[in-house]
Amino acid sequence: MSALGLSQVACAEPAPYGGSYQQDNSVDSFTAAAQAADRGDISALYNYEQLMSGGLFAMYPTYWRMNLDLSSQSSAAVSQFVRQYPNTVMAEKLVADFAETKAASGDYASVRQVANLITNADSSERCAIGLGFNNGGDTMRALAEKSDVWLTTLKQPALCEQLATEMNNNALISNQDRAARLKRMLRKGKTGDIMALSSRLGTPIAYSALSEIQLNPSAFLSRFGRQPNSQINQYLYLYAIGRIADKSYREAAMQVDFDVRQDNQRSARLLNDDTRRYAYRILGVKRMSHTTDDGFDSEAVDWFRTSLDDDFNFEEAEDYAKAAIRFGRWNDVIEAISQMDSETQKDNQWQYWLARAYEQSSDSSKRNIAKNMYQHLAKSNEYYGLMAKDKVGQRFDAGRLGGNNLPSVSGRDRARVMQDPGFARAFALYNAEASRAYANREWNWAVKVARDNRDDKLIIAAASQAHDMGWLDRAIYAIDNTDNANSLALSHPMPHQDAVVRYSQSAGIDPAWAYGIMRQESRFVTSARSNVGASGLMQIMPDTAKYIARNLGESYSASGANSGDTNIRYGTWYMSDILGKLNYQPVLATAGYNAGPNKAKRWQPTYGALAADQYVESIAYPETRDYVKHVMENATIYSSLLGRPEPISQRMGTIPASF
Repeated sequence: MSALGLSQVACAEPAPYGGSYQQDNSVDSFTAAAQAADRGDISALYNYEQLMSGGLFAMYPTYWRMNLDLSSQSSAAVSQFVRQYPNTVMAEKLVADFAETKAASGDYASVRQVANLITNADSSERCAIGLGFNNGGDTMRALAEKSDVWLTTLKQPALCEQLATEMNNNALISNQDRAARLKRMLRKGKTGDIMALSSRLGTPIAYSALSEIQLNPSAFLSRFGRQPNSQINQYLYLYAIGRIADKSYREAAMQVDFDVRQDNQRSARLLNDDTRRYAYRILGVKRMSHTTDDGFDSEAVDWFRTSLDDDFNFEEAEDYAKAAIRFGRWNDVIEAISQMDSETQKDNQWQYWLARAYEQSSDSSKRNIAKNMYQHLAKSNEYYGLMAKDKVGQRFDAGRLGGNNLPSVSGRDRARVMQDPGFARAFALYNAEASRAYANREWNWAVKVARDNRDDKLIIAAASQAHDMGWLDRAIYAIDNTDNANSLALSHPMPHQDAVVRYSQSAGIDPAWAYGIMRQESRFVTSARSNVGASGLMQIMPDTAKYIARNLGESYSASGANSGDTNIRYGTWYMSDILGKLNYQPVLATAGYNAGPNKAKRWQPTYGALAADQYVESIAYPETRDYVKHVMENATIYSSLLGRPEPISQRMGTIPASF
């Protein structure tokens, strides 16, 4: 084990140097060691392990060396690393990555040997652990991931897809579970899962039957009426409808309606009730996946209602809810939410919509329930909490959360920041201008540890220090990722205030809205650059910057467009430009800033006005839907901080028809 790198790391000991890590100089070797890792220079990494031993960053060269060939590492070596550098983010990352690597290669014994060392697993890592135990006799522990993977048909990590497939052989999976998953796989057309599940159910479906239907589903349906009422034929019918729906949900709907009418005239029906219901479920899901191109239609709500039973998965229930919300079908909203699991129903999102639905009831007791639900939600200052405040006549008061005043931090708490190894590493990396990814990772882990310890004072002290240094995105992260550490000056800072206010006023837009966009786009990181090329505080795409420069009568310069002042000027001008093109409606313009004006317009109602919250909840792109909520929340808070408070409902207004 000597290759693991020597002495106990400093973070496992009391902080040196009079109780602070400030004088630790192992960061001086960090960048050079990182470059050695990039080169794959194992010999150099061994040297850096010696050189950096005992310092704050002692674990890094060892981590990099082991990570260069993670598949060849043993569970014993990884476990030793975790023991040597306990409660560190790199120990967590190494063991979690090791588990994923071993699960992908089928070495489930190694996964089980390190599973208990993983404390903060993401979905892929949880599935790696699930695979380890599903193949190691602990079938109960493997089932911990069932609710997330078993009925999911949306894209998920490869290990989660694998776990869902292998769970078919788990002794605790019932035939009812298998039948429920089989219906979803028939909709998706996942041949391997269909064959495996149907075989375990005692109704094996041959590959040749699926292949024939895949090539010509209409031919199968044309002879379906002459087939016996067998369970296999029920499954094949759903598979055929799914393949037609892949091409055209409209054609599939005509086929299902025709088949049901024909079947109703038979003395002995060939389509079971369950088959009929799920055929309409297929139509509802397919219709909702086409809203971006085809617009919204209440037929989706009708198809979901026709498919009602006690076997909805979350994505089906969510699609049903969003369609019902869009058309104000409030009884269907209630029904859709009831199909979600009990924990999901407690989310602020669905509590808000359940209250909205009860609010429309002619039953006074339900309206009273809605009022009580709004009052509970109004305790939050996030999107749904702000919306609920308006419902019960409350107003967001920035002063209660400190307003623009930075929190008071005691000398003791300020000193504790540099006594905390995670925060000390984060600040050292930031000050050394090392890779921001490593600095952010150390920061986020330190926030997690402090949150788990309910040490809000430490989080506030660290966030204050980050704010003072201009590291605003991590200050925001710290406050956003705690339940009780509140400070608007830290979570909603206002850098470049003169420029933001001046350029917003010049463009004729609300500065609070500009700050709302900026906070969501870049978290005030001037050098921010997205994976699609958007850059700067306002995250402007190059083609958009050229368009703006042309309209302003300026020559385009990439470096100029990305600079703080110019980026703000361009961004506020573009916000005004989109606003004018989209009925001067800020919700539409916000969606347009993220997804493009044409998409925002396409999501408008065809006829009649629509409440803004209904429009937002039914935005077809999940990223844009969440983006608009966050920007409206941000803008509401910033309006209070800027001394011109505007309630969120008033800010959002009503969405006009597109014609």
